[in-house]
Amino acid sequence: MYTVNKRSATLGLALILSALISGAVFARGAVSPDAQAARNVARNEVTIGFSSIPSHFDPLQGFSSGGQLIFSTLVDTDADMNIVKDLATDYTISDDALTYTFRIRSDARFTDGQRVKASDVAFTFNTLKNSVTSTDLSLMQSCEFVGDDTVVFTLTSPRSVFMLTLATVGIVPEHVYSANFGLEPVGSGPFKLAQFDAGQQFILEANEGYYGKVPAMKRVVFLNMSDEDTRFIAARSGQVDITLTSAILASVSQIPGYHLLKEQSVDNMGIAMPMTPAEGKRTADGYPIGNDVTSDIAIRKALAYGIDRRQLCEDALSGFATPAYAENDGMPWWNPECVIEIDVAYATGLLDAAGWRDSDGDGVREKSGLRAEFPLLYFAGDSTRQAVAMSVANQARDRLGIAIQVEGVASSDLLPRMFSEPMILAWGSSNPQVSYMLFHSSNAGKNDWYNPENFRNEVVDSYLDQALGATSIAASIPFWQKAQWDGTTGTSLRGDAPYIFLINKDHLYWARDGLDTGRQKIHAHGDAWPLVANLKDWKWN
Repeated sequence: MYTVNKRSATLGLALILSALISGAVFARGAVSPDAQAARNVARNEVTIGFSSIPSHFDPLQGFSSGGQLIFSTLVDTDADMNIVKDLATDYTISDDALTYTFRIRSDARFTDGQRVKASDVAFTFNTLKNSVTSTDLSLMQSCEFVGDDTVVFTLTSPRSVFMLTLATVGIVPEHVYSANFGLEPVGSGPFKLAQFDAGQQFILEANEGYYGKVPAMKRVVFLNMSDEDTRFIAARSGQVDITLTSAILASVSQIPGYHLLKEQSVDNMGIAMPMTPAEGKRTADGYPIGNDVTSDIAIRKALAYGIDRRQLCEDALSGFATPAYAENDGMPWWNPECVIEIDVAYATGLLDAAGWRDSDGDGVREKSGLRAEFPLLYFAGDSTRQAVAMSVANQARDRLGIAIQVEGVASSDLLPRMFSEPMILAWGSSNPQVSYMLFHSSNAGKNDWYNPENFRNEVVDSYLDQALGATSIAASIPFWQKAQWDGTTGTSLRGDAPYIFLINKDHLYWARDGLDTGRQKIHAHGDAWPLVANLKDWKWN
């Protein structure tokens, strides 16, 4: 059984690493931390240890993290997730929410000197609609330009999240777009790509012709550092100004001249619980569906109420996490009624009432000859998910009499098992449409990571349909919230509990003292790109 010794061993390795690095001399050519800080302040530069760098920068071929960096967008979102204008100086939406008309600013220019025109916007969206990317433009009937400064979108039916979609699409210039555009992109955003070394680094420079406030950071270097130990060493040696770190390293280390930057996120982890009994049903590809233990709502509810999430945050992430109760905690469309308090007595009472009892005294409950036992899968090699799974397993056995066997599995081997066995998954989005993908019955049992638990609820479907089909984000919020919990049913832990939400990770970074990263949005899943979404506002104090 997993004990604290596993975590102690991990902490010990981190401490040894920290001690070794503390006594290390600078590598040849390295700059001392003080000298590096002075140079960056004087030159308005910043160097970022990034967890990965893209293979290209083409928004029409799947690069979606460049809005407000290299590229401009029609609209953007502020730190409170309000829609704000960018390329658009004004816009109107028809009463039926089928026609969106935008006026384009006249002072926006691409870095080659050409004006950004409405025709470039139309070209971008019409090309993207016919490309294979994650951007959903299925309801966009047309995008047409009227002169140089007006563009009109026509939808086939209302889509409440359409403005959020527009906020993620970087506008490309029709006159230079080609198959190699992603390697030498031309945009109109606050930065321009100055250098790109595939697999190693990319360098941005401030776009001095930007129509908005020109960034204080004139040069930004992104270094590819996929390994957390490498990023830690880079910070200790002063080679980077800010870089991602882990909860383990953050809990045992300090870096002179740096502070630990902690950002709130909806980067959550939880357990997808198969909802149907094992009745021999299979997916279209022949994978088994259902689980006789987790299909019992008493089991799911017992885990929901019986797991101490705060203890889990301490055990698995050294306290650098907060309890999670839904897929969107803290976002404008979150339902605060999703929050529940730990109640082990209530949890065990549910199990007793449902007939799950430890009749043989081995510490594990049974019901009609079936043990309250199941595997809990996670992506092999992911130490955080492993730690979360282990902590859940310990608590479930000790508090509830539910036996969980934690198992690391290669991603290629998860697909055949994920429809019949619980697994740790991570989500977190700045768009409420993820709730539709996670819980609408139309996504149940498909061969992707959405709704592998085969959750189906007609009432929830109705709320999700109304939310997605509302005329605006504001109009959709009551329906997103009711889908989570309407007082009787929902996707939350109070409702059907198809997904046992556990924690929201804090996103952690070593940041050089004096670096001001501005007011950040609540971070979505992934702790790299969300950090630099407001890069144009960064400065040295």
